[in-house]
Amino acid sequence: MSCDDSTRRSDCPISYSLDIFGDKWTLLVIRDLVFAHKRHFRELLSSTEKIASNVLADRLKRLEGCGIITRRPDPDSGRRVVYELTEKGIDLIPVLLEMARWGARHDAQTAAPHRAISSNTGIKSIPFSVSS
Repeated sequence: MSCDDSTRRSDCPISYSLDIFGDKWTLLVIRDLVFAHKRHFRELLSSTEKIASNVLADRLKRLEGCGIITRRPDPDSGRRVVYELTEKGIDLIPVLLEMARWGARHDAQTAAPHRAISSNTGIKSIPFSVSS
């Protein structure tokens, strides 16, 4: 999982995407940045899925290296940093929404309210929340 061209397996755009965010943690980190408005390492670490701190640090470093997030000093606390999506990262929001729609439609134990799922048209909106 790298943005380095020397590690590319093929010129397939799906393969390229999976090389960046195809593991089980990366899209969850992006999800928390987008939907839960988490911006700090400790906030991201507190997600329901219980990502390990070393895995989170690795994913944040990889996402920054791939230009999907930026890391900058927190203006309110010199000891913390703020993570934010770049334009390239913002381009992943429709992917997350479609994955949420698919998961809500096909997972009988989904956290999405059943009223959000229509048997004819799929999900009209994504009214789910991310637990801390």
